[in-house]
Amino acid sequence: MSKKLSSADKAKFICAKRAMDFVKPGMRLGLGTGSTAAWLVRLIGEEVRNNGLQIIAVATSDQTAKLAAECGITVRTMDEVKWLDLTIDGADEFDPRLNLIKGGGAALLQEKIVATASDQVVIIADASKDVQVLGKFPLPIEVVKFGWMTTKGLIEEAVSSLDVMSYDLTVRMDGDKKLVTDEGHYILDLHLGRIGNPRELSLILNQIPGVVETGLFLDIADAVVIGHMDGRVEVRDINTGTVEFEQIDVVEQDNMFLDL
Repeated sequence: MSKKLSSADKAKFICAKRAMDFVKPGMRLGLGTGSTAAWLVRLIGEEVRNNGLQIIAVATSDQTAKLAAECGITVRTMDEVKWLDLTIDGADEFDPRLNLIKGGGAALLQEKIVATASDQVVIIADASKDVQVLGKFPLPIEVVKFGWMTTKGLIEEAVSSLDVMSYDLTVRMDGDKKLVTDEGHYILDLHLGRIGNPRELSLILNQIPGVVETGLFLDIADAVVIGHMDGRVEVRDINTGTVEFEQIDVVEQDNMFLDL
């Protein structure tokens, strides 16, 4: 494929590149899933191969584990590592409080387990994921296969009286078959338009039998690195309340761009 990057890919790449500043030698590091997180994995792989970076990595999906191995990163299981210094992952939406919707890549369960077992969580995303109110992106809900239609009905009943714009629930497909997650579950995508009270919604959904986990990540992220198409990068730290800006140039030459 061509080495020429689209503006959207540049935005994803530069936020991943800036997030490398958080990675230190010897860290136990959680590797996220998705198109933006994939750039980070490639960058870490370059540091491992070319500069001898030593880290202990845990992947949030089979997809990420495969990419990490291709990039020369040794991946261990969460049970082996138990706790992480840092997780860097993407998001489908984030609001001013750094509440997130995740799960567009169907890895929300493992992503949440890894994130909540980390001292620090840094989100990398392009500017299109920055919203004032969550909900435009459909909320993924991971459910067990057994009785999933009953679970679907219970979810619809539960959200009908909540502060949302509307609601429609669809099962995620993989071609002509239902998508099955790494943990063997289905995903239901809850189309709400707007989530007025994410905390209330999360609490109610997680009380429904058959619901394994939701894509609402609340009070988990510590910072977000936002990439803009013009090369600007913004870093917001929710703990310190600081916001930093810088410009990052993208040089489309050898290295990872050859693999695109």
